[in-house]
Amino acid sequence: MSQPENTPAASPAATPAVILTGDRPTGPLHLGHYVGSLRNRVSYQHEYKQFIMLADSQALTDNMDDIDKVRRNVVEVALDYLAVGIDPAKSTILIQSQIPELAELTFYYLNMVTVARLERNPTVKAEIVMRGFERDIPAGFLTYPASQAADISAFKATIVPVGEDQIPMIEQTNEIVRRFNRIANRDILVECKALVPEIGRLPGIDGKAKMSKSLGNTINLGASADEITAAVKKVYTDPLHLRVQDPGHLEGNVAFIYLDAFDPDKAALEEMKAHYVRGGLGDSIVKKRLEAVLQELLGPIRARREEYAKDKGYVMQLLKEGTARAREVAARTADEVKAALGLNYF
Repeated sequence: MSQPENTPAASPAATPAVILTGDRPTGPLHLGHYVGSLRNRVSYQHEYKQFIMLADSQALTDNMDDIDKVRRNVVEVALDYLAVGIDPAKSTILIQSQIPELAELTFYYLNMVTVARLERNPTVKAEIVMRGFERDIPAGFLTYPASQAADISAFKATIVPVGEDQIPMIEQTNEIVRRFNRIANRDILVECKALVPEIGRLPGIDGKAKMSKSLGNTINLGASADEITAAVKKVYTDPLHLRVQDPGHLEGNVAFIYLDAFDPDKAALEEMKAHYVRGGLGDSIVKKRLEAVLQELLGPIRARREEYAKDKGYVMQLLKEGTARAREVAARTADEVKAALGLNYF
């Protein structure tokens, strides 16, 4: 794995960089999560100190009308983590709501940011429009940047893998960190860098800009063989490619976007692309290759997931242990923050 940009190379004697990443547990994870973050986390855990958060508290900011959805998906997302190869002995997997120090830090940080600044955050603004909140914005949703700053700074993470649309959140985290350090008159919290993956968002099978659970255009990591077959048949290709002999187009062609992301035989894929562009290659042949690639990728993941799902009590125990380790780290940071604020009375 290549070193993240602007991150010093680690030496045997150096303290490894700390990564914080995670997901909102609002549904099972899909290929978009896999290509955008999950497979990178499997690599990161061998080189960095990695905390992976099941952000259930944050998920409630826009799911208070269906709290059971959040609760039941904590284990479901954890199953996806384990199935793709995230090792709880190398990565600390934690449940956000079970670490009260994160909420405490959020409360302090809210005094270091204005409502106007929160509303100017481009990521927050976009999310508000997407969810149709207008002015009926849940306060917890609006203040998410402060909550994320608490999550990141509690573990003193120096690297946060995010999509490009989340970079403003990292910038606001660093603003809060710098302001707190000025108040403390010393560097207690650390700034972090955004790490944007080489492959960003994966489009949905329908060609929409984003693979999304809410849009129903995903292929879940636990999809059955038949579900994969059915999904591939629906994959958007080139609407102008009406006859086999016609030249095809690669731009916006979801079948080839997926093959670029997952096909390990890059040389053969380039030959297929060239054939498609010059004409004489049908979409059915392209989709047949895509299905074979996805079946080979997801088959072992599905099998591991099913095996772990046989004992969800064991999975919950892993989460309990990881959360306990994470809380020790967060509690130390919270103690430092409270001391700096003069809140250490006893």
